[in-house]
Amino acid sequence: MSITTSSPVSEPELGSPMPATHVAAANADPLVKHGLYEDAQALFSGSLFVGITMMMYAQAGLLTGSTAGLAFVLHYATGWSFGAIYFAINIPFYWFAWKFVGKEFTIKTFVSVAMLSLITEFGPGLIHIDYLHPAFAAIAGGLLMGTGVLFLARHKSSLGGATIVSLYAQDKWGIPAGKVQMAIDCVVVALALWIVPFDRVAWSVLAAVVMGIFLAVSHRPGRYAGK
Repeated sequence: MSITTSSPVSEPELGSPMPATHVAAANADPLVKHGLYEDAQALFSGSLFVGITMMMYAQAGLLTGSTAGLAFVLHYATGWSFGAIYFAINIPFYWFAWKFVGKEFTIKTFVSVAMLSLITEFGPGLIHIDYLHPAFAAIAGGLLMGTGVLFLARHKSSLGGATIVSLYAQDKWGIPAGKVQMAIDCVVVALALWIVPFDRVAWSVLAAVVMGIFLAVSHRPGRYAGK
């Protein structure tokens, strides 16, 4: 792990007050760069949290937004594997991320999407919940997914789709990623009305709002110094 610090602060003359800018520089925390182990832990933990959420949503009959929401719609309509559909849908977004966001972000996103696809594919054989109320799935799932997405975002990764677009909008235009994500997710969930019962769509909208609020509060420019 490497630590980057600012240039040394010159010592003021005895008896003279230290300038405010010097006080801020002296008290500022050093910028800590993420190491390979920290990135690997965050990518796996974030993908796992979202994977658990996807399994909860599938059992409760809920949806989510972005490419995962489209994958859910196709999964419910065709019975095809959610993990395989999700991985395939995200392929076009890698080009956008590679061109506009960067190679490191694209590679980490590819790894995260691949891990999430594997977790959702094999996870149901490892964990099963006998009873799950859709309200609990919406609230707990929204918070779990928001936490997982936050882990990935702070380590220059995402779960593809609208997350790539929302993070790009925040960096480019200063629009909070949570607000962009919430708007896209609610639109995608609303489009699922033709195949999913209304009450499940309503719970899914609640989940999207919970996740969006969590990200809007927790993921703001300048609040996190790790790189």
